[in-house]
Amino acid sequence: MGVICSREVPAMKTFIRVAEVWLPDAGHTVLTYGAGVSGPEGQGFCASSQAMRFKPGEGLPGLAWQQGRPMLLKQLHGLPFLRAEAAWAARLSSAIALPVFVRGALTAVLVLFCGDDDEQAGAIEVWRNDPRITTDMTLVEGVYSHGADALEAVSQDTYLPRGTGLPGLAWQQGRTVFMEDLASAPRFLRGESARDAGIERGLALPWPAHTQAEYVVALLSSSRTPVAQRVEGWTTGDAPQTLQRTFGFDETEGPLGDASLTLGPAQGLVGDAYLSGVPQLKAQAEGSLVAVPVVSEGEVSEVVLLTL
Repeated sequence: MGVICSREVPAMKTFIRVAEVWLPDAGHTVLTYGAGVSGPEGQGFCASSQAMRFKPGEGLPGLAWQQGRPMLLKQLHGLPFLRAEAAWAARLSSAIALPVFVRGALTAVLVLFCGDDDEQAGAIEVWRNDPRITTDMTLVEGVYSHGADALEAVSQDTYLPRGTGLPGLAWQQGRTVFMEDLASAPRFLRGESARDAGIERGLALPWPAHTQAEYVVALLSSSRTPVAQRVEGWTTGDAPQTLQRTFGFDETEGPLGDASLTLGPAQGLVGDAYLSGVPQLKAQAEGSLVAVPVVSEGEVSEVVLLTL
């Protein structure tokens, strides 16, 4: 995977500002920098990452690898984050590291970084069901934007049975769920608090872990600073060697219709992520692409494509 560090200024600021992929070496002893995409503010941060290496437990990528689950870092200005100065210069405030395991082996760690602008409205949440403790899904940790104190408080006290709420729905279905308008979505139980915080969009990804617990990562945002300019979900199609789009939303175009693609030599980022189990990044003028493989029962079952 080539090194990517910049693109043109985006049409709008997105909730996710920088994405990086970290790859295990041949002996699975250390993570090395695979690629990164960012806007102009993140170029120096991206450059600072390229020479770094992480053993299990070292830094945010190494910690996610060691723990075998999504790891959220609310504050980048101290340990265990080793690039605090570069993050400060790039106006990055929080990050989540997502380890990808296919058939039990780590293929990559995807790290998503968010900004700290005052006008930004959103949240990153990690939800968990630990059957040893409860039959419900509860909030493990979350980072919330300015003005979202009420949403944070109600989230900390929320217990979600399977199929209830945005995280519970992703948990039940075992696939990514996108909600365009959280305030009007009857299955989103925190709609009033989200509306008061200016948060409208919700994207929940089920994320398998090397623990007895099951996890869901929820990315919540406003239409002014959305998770991404465009979000799409692709799963196995009805015809052999095809993928079909199960949901899609563009901040300019609105909901996206059905589409399909054929797996083959020219399959593009979605196909590459699906077949390899490694997140794929591509920088382009109209918005950087991040293709996220979602794993179910040890195999890639879905790819979520984000246009930042």
